[in-house]
Amino acid sequence: MNTDIQHIRIENYDYPLPDERIAKFPLEKRDESKLLLYKEGEIGESRFKHLTEYLPEGALLVFNNTRVIRARLLFHKDTGARIEIFCLEPAEPRDYAQIFQQRERCSWICMIGNLKKWKEGKLTRMVEIAGESVVFCAEKKESFGDTHRIEFSWDQSKYTFAELIEAAGVLPIPPYLHRETEESDLQTYQTVYSKVKGSVAAPTAGLHFTDDVFKQLKEKGFETEELTLHVGAGTFKPVKSETIEGHEMHTEYISVPRSVIRHIREKAGNIIAVGTTSVRTLESLYYIGVRLASTPDASSEELVVDQWMPYQPENNRLPVEEALQNILDYLDRHNADRLLTATQILIAPGYTFKVVRGIITNFHQPKSTLLLLISAFVKGGWRPLYDYALAHDFRFLSYGDSSLLL
Repeated sequence: MNTDIQHIRIENYDYPLPDERIAKFPLEKRDESKLLLYKEGEIGESRFKHLTEYLPEGALLVFNNTRVIRARLLFHKDTGARIEIFCLEPAEPRDYAQIFQQRERCSWICMIGNLKKWKEGKLTRMVEIAGESVVFCAEKKESFGDTHRIEFSWDQSKYTFAELIEAAGVLPIPPYLHRETEESDLQTYQTVYSKVKGSVAAPTAGLHFTDDVFKQLKEKGFETEELTLHVGAGTFKPVKSETIEGHEMHTEYISVPRSVIRHIREKAGNIIAVGTTSVRTLESLYYIGVRLASTPDASSEELVVDQWMPYQPENNRLPVEEALQNILDYLDRHNADRLLTATQILIAPGYTFKVVRGIITNFHQPKSTLLLLISAFVKGGWRPLYDYALAHDFRFLSYGDSSLLL
């Protein structure tokens, strides 16, 4: 185990970010955002709409097609106390696709706002769907420290949970925006290619892409693929410990079609990840392939990538093509068309990238695991990038500007 990684001090990944540099709203036209360019130590800038001029020839761009759900559910007790339930991940059924199709009841792992005012009992509210009133209930079942299993039930079985949360829920926007969700966020806080419901935060690197940019990609011969990683609230969790050894990475669920894994294997060495969520998924594929080399019949739970797995030397000896082939063989043996598992991968300085050659990403919060990932990719040289962005009027965080790191 490379213990140097665990002793990385998070204070070395801090920088001054004045509130006025955090973009509170996106630009009117997504692809008019600024694009910082980084290649082999050189820094420059352009506009996102010119992205295709700077991509390596023949690159395959990989996107995360997750869609943000209206995960904030507001209830009021008889006393008038407002209770906010924030859905994090499915509990029963565990599968994202299945839980949204439930008709009567389901349960989620949630965070609860104003918990001290909700000791026990069922919370109830009325929800309007297609002009009809539905009685929607929430009941606290068990607690796991900061999170709780909440069972939701409703009295009209003709409606799915997807329809219910769409009618009752509020789209969560990042807490650092210090504002309430507005009608415009329903469009602007989703990528134009979002499809698979499940995230509580957007994969924000993708927010800059427009139909025009996709058209240019196609015209210039760049290939694209999609995978799914459902972004959890843990993505905003700052590192509170002095060293990263004390930080527990959140688990995120991934789904990658067999055809995409095959294409990634074919284009190994020329993969551009759109966003840190795509990076984490792509790099996790390598370690899943490594696990399958020693445990060919591993269950999906056994395939979950632990945060420290990449830092054990014995887990880094397989060629990337062989690791990806192990996954394809595994899917063949199980007659499966996609890989479904989860990852806790922590990418920090000292990490060796296996799959990703370039990253399209926004500018991240100080002292965050996302900043550690960027630092790992640019071999520790994150500071000049961020100094440049701060000095050249770049907008920061989710609704901010973009960068292309090669």
